[in-house]
Amino acid sequence: MLLSRSNRIANWSWFVFVLAVLLSIATSANHLFAQSKGSKKKQARTTVTSGVSPGEQSLTNIPLPIGHEAKGLVLPDFDGEGHLRGRFEAGTARRIDQEHVGFQHLKITTYTPESQPDLQIDMHTSVLDLKTRILSSQERSTIQRADFNIVGDSVQFDTNTRTGRLIGNVKMVITEQSHLTGKTNTDE
Repeated sequence: MLLSRSNRIANWSWFVFVLAVLLSIATSANHLFAQSKGSKKKQARTTVTSGVSPGEQSLTNIPLPIGHEAKGLVLPDFDGEGHLRGRFEAGTARRIDQEHVGFQHLKITTYTPESQPDLQIDMHTSVLDLKTRILSSQERSTIQRADFNIVGDSVQFDTNTRTGRLIGNVKMVITEQSHLTGKTNTDE
């Protein structure tokens, strides 16, 4: 009887947590719908339907209470005009405090202004500062693009400017050199 009761309490706690997260998402979506209703011209220009009104940065509005963890979290990152500039896929995410979110097994895809995939960034463990929007990892991380791969022992990635800094045992492999020499590949 005691085991059964504790299981019911654990299930009820889990239900309350999921309900709270869903209500916060629904409230945010309702607020965003009310804001975007009057700006249909701006909506028609956006290249990706974001669910976030232009000007709001989705990475700063992560609906995760302090101390709680979410598995399989996927977060889009939109610029001020509503264009998709990145997508964060985390194995797990945990709200550390009001200004920081920790990620495990994070994969980031950044996009060009033409909505084409640009960079792939893989970090085992990282922390996002929600105020500065700088993502830091003290573990070996990888950044890939069609023409290069680069790895380093630690990284700081600015999600606003899409610039990064790798520190310690940095190794870069350039796979496509035609843009460096100004020559095009005519072997095809």
